[in-house]
Amino acid sequence: MVQVREQVALSGFTTLRLGGPARRLVEATTDDEIIAEVRAADERAEPMLILGGGSNLVIADEGFPGTVIQVATTGIRRDGAGSGGQAVVTVAAGEDWDGVVASCVAEGLAGLECLSGIPGRAGATPIQNVGAYGQEVAETITLVRAYDRVRGEVVEIAGRDCGFGYRTSAFKRATRSASALDGMGEYTGRFVVLNVVFGLDRHPRSGPLRYRELARRLGLSEGERAPLGDVRAAVLALRRSKGMVLDPGDPDTRSAGSFFINPVLDTGQFATLEGVVAARCGPDVRVPRYPADPGYVKISAAWLIERAGFGKGYPASQETRDPGLPGARISAKHTLALVNPGGATAASLLGLAREVRDGVRDAFGVELANEPVLVGHRL
Repeated sequence: MVQVREQVALSGFTTLRLGGPARRLVEATTDDEIIAEVRAADERAEPMLILGGGSNLVIADEGFPGTVIQVATTGIRRDGAGSGGQAVVTVAAGEDWDGVVASCVAEGLAGLECLSGIPGRAGATPIQNVGAYGQEVAETITLVRAYDRVRGEVVEIAGRDCGFGYRTSAFKRATRSASALDGMGEYTGRFVVLNVVFGLDRHPRSGPLRYRELARRLGLSEGERAPLGDVRAAVLALRRSKGMVLDPGDPDTRSAGSFFINPVLDTGQFATLEGVVAARCGPDVRVPRYPADPGYVKISAAWLIERAGFGKGYPASQETRDPGLPGARISAKHTLALVNPGGATAASLLGLAREVRDGVRDAFGVELANEPVLVGHRL
């Protein structure tokens, strides 16, 4: 039996601790309950929001005028060998993601260890193509089981057909309709993820390390391998140093993770940026660049933000801010995280995000895009 509550403050369900009341909040603990609630909301043509761990949401202070379905399904199943002798791990959408990673590392299953410490639920990982420290879930997802709101049935989508890209997927891009609902937009796409299946290597050591900072932390070079437990411990330590592991005692962890996506530019756009940087910062300043698809370059959003004048902890004094927008600031540990140290509002957070976005655009001509889902407002 689903639990239904009305006018529930959503701030208690997000890592930002922001968000007004939901008209109706439903906790669904089985796939059948999720499907039934999604169908009912669609039949009523009302706004609907799927809620997992609330780690990638910025919900308006006014709340949500429809049904919020909290996915609370659990279960991790390890099956026989898949292709190439891999272990097949099927995870319910409502499982805590870091718990999934920890259990796989403990059992000597490689492929998720660099994704340790990421908050949220397993069902969100294919939507965003969650990645960190040189790994993405796209590398290990073999199947996604989801409810298709257009066809009205459960479908199974092979990993190769998920359309994975940098922080995106076919699930993120596929909408149920082109129209907005009650002016609030469609926050739930065509597919509602129910289970995710991973193919993991039975091996006590990681794959070749791809991220320089992580390799250095382990005292290794890029391309070397390390024991899974050591990789997990190193990743958690790095994330803690950046305020990216949830800690009730650390206000810098009260965020939605990285607020801006690292921009991906074509070679022409990157050349233009290099010219702007040389003119603004000096001819010897080099723009950090990272591998991307052929013909493209990925650059650091954090680097752009800092060079545009927005350092860690900005603004240092709330007196510099609009008194009507109190509280929100950049993390003192990580430039990409916008935090609610206490007393902030969603409006203040979005105000700060716009200030940073506009400052980077004015300084470098690069438009930053938000990574979290914005519910009830736009950047």
